Amino acid sequence: MSEEATQTAETAAQAEPESEEVSYQAVEKEGEVTAIWEMQGQKHLRTIHPKSNEGKQILALFETAG
Repeated sequence: MSEEATQTAETAAQAEPESEEVSYQAVEKEGEVTAIWEMQGQKHLRTIHPKSNEGKQILALFETAG
């Protein structure tokens, strides 16, 4: 495989996961949300604390939608 083809394949592989939607998963323990996972497909992007400003905003969206 040429160097140019390798770079193109690497670029395509990097761009592919970005096409998947970002979703949020609440992690619960004993009925209480202990963490919020930001996911892109099967990839864990980051963990958000549920008591942070961002965590409260995300949880409020789920409470009004549910």
